[in-house]
Amino acid sequence: MNSVAIIGGGITGLTAAFRMQQQGLPVTVYEASSRPGGVIQSVRQNGYLAEYGPNSLLETSPKIGALIRDAGLESRRLYSLPEAENRYLVRYGRTIALPKNPVRIFVSPLFSIRAKLALLMEPLGRRAPANVEESVEQFVLRRLGREFLDYAINPLVSGIYAGDPARLSVPHAFPKLHALEQRYGSLILGQILGARARKKSGEVSKQEAKKVSFDDGLQVLTDTLAARLGPAMLLDAPVLRIEETPQGWEIVARRNGQPVRGKHSAVLYTGTAHALSTIEVRCQHAPDLSPLAQVYYPPVASIVLGFRRQDVAHPLDGFGVLIPKVEKFSILGTLFSSSLFPGRAPENHVTLTSYVGGVRHPELALHSADELINLTVQDLRRLLGIGGQPTFRHHRLYRRAIPQYEVGYGYYKKLMDDVEAKASGFFLAGHFRNGISLGDSIIAGLDVAGRVAAFAKR
Repeated sequence: MNSVAIIGGGITGLTAAFRMQQQGLPVTVYEASSRPGGVIQSVRQNGYLAEYGPNSLLETSPKIGALIRDAGLESRRLYSLPEAENRYLVRYGRTIALPKNPVRIFVSPLFSIRAKLALLMEPLGRRAPANVEESVEQFVLRRLGREFLDYAINPLVSGIYAGDPARLSVPHAFPKLHALEQRYGSLILGQILGARARKKSGEVSKQEAKKVSFDDGLQVLTDTLAARLGPAMLLDAPVLRIEETPQGWEIVARRNGQPVRGKHSAVLYTGTAHALSTIEVRCQHAPDLSPLAQVYYPPVASIVLGFRRQDVAHPLDGFGVLIPKVEKFSILGTLFSSSLFPGRAPENHVTLTSYVGGVRHPELALHSADELINLTVQDLRRLLGIGGQPTFRHHRLYRRAIPQYEVGYGYYKKLMDDVEAKASGFFLAGHFRNGISLGDSIIAGLDVAGRVAAFAKR
């Protein structure tokens, strides 16, 4: 049997390749860059640990725990510290803890009496017609009103997508939210009644899921999966052409300036939407993939800073702080990284990870590292009462960071469905199709591995 070609060595591709190997399927992973893991990269320096991309993994499904176990990483897994459960939002220029349960919303200073009354009335609202695609902004205004949009949903959307509620699609960007309204007619009732279904399936809501990392950061997971693949992992091997043949598929890649050809029984693409649009696909029945170049990935810069603990007035007793657009800060939000997991900062120091840019301020993300560090420090002085200078600095720019599931994204999803339906043995999975969170990508890799295995057996 020829191997399965997996294009892309990020978390989805690595997870799928690892699972296929477990099932006895030979694989070959083509990764364009010089290292596996995609945006997952952890750097330890002078006692600090900086994450380039995501900082934690939400254990929303038993499948994620099973992958960690199968990879032999249970002894290196870390759960977030108990004191990291608070989540902060900014209002009136200061951080305010988000209520930990729905009842406490009604005594929180975050929202006005009018907004609290709107929340009480939410179960009485009508559901939208199933065939109507709303933006997140339209959905929230209809069900909860302007204040919840500005001070709860806007910062949440920035924290997840670095996106804009006016542009993101509810059914595509937040499909579970859309499903709750369609099934129960109410978000509040859906959360209560849907808990039974989640318990039966073993799944956990993202609000209640445990936050996971590893002793040396999330890169421990991707490095371990890549090491298990051994010589099946080809680095510095960008794919130039995917061609259907009578025997299956041929991949043409480039390594060390020379073309490399591989014959495969199936192809799984797990890279980015815009990169797929640049690969020549020769298949009699496959549709034109060039429209995938239009999927918007805004730029985002990650700024990791270390400070002496005595120079930070805020208790940092939580996950982090998200900032509404109406509060007019430069940063989108900040994670209290050293409060989340141990070993992220030297003794008597703290690590803070902030994000700049996204759809809100794409131009800011492109500023120099020094400019962004200065902007971030200015905002943190106002928000967290920081008095000293950073003792650690780390900057990383992603010019194309997160795919935006905007209104009309169903066109791209249908295009992907058509590819799989018409090009036998060609599969697509990853954050451009299956959800953008790290957990979504892992589950997508595990699920597509099963589909590819079923195809190979046929």
